[in-house]
Amino acid sequence: MSSAPSVLVVDGANVVGARPDGWWKDRAGAARRLHEQLVTADLDGDIVLVLEGAAKAGVPVGRDGHVTVVHAPQDGDAEIVRQAHKAAEAGRQVTVVTADRLLAARVAKAGTTVGPTWLLDRLT
Repeated sequence: MSSAPSVLVVDGANVVGARPDGWWKDRAGAARRLHEQLVTADLDGDIVLVLEGAAKAGVPVGRDGHVTVVHAPQDGDAEIVRQAHKAAEAGRQVTVVTADRLLAARVAKAGTTVGPTWLLDRLT
């Protein structure tokens, strides 16, 4: 049995920003590439990819297989907190992917936090 979480909430901006691959020149394209990797990744459970700002233009809102894309109306962190707590309240095991320590503290009651490297290692 896999130890993968039943819901993985991904801080899209933080994960994309963890790789110095020129993402800042094309935030929408970077979001699209991350989404494509998540859709084809061998990860158990559901994935919620939270996008904000210019990255939202790269992937439409909606579900694609086991990946649900959510566009943050304003603050990406607030939407990540909302998604994590919503899943936890539904009885799901939640893991948030972010390197943001303040965000990690805000989602601590909902579940655990892992850094972008944890996810990126599973996407390559």
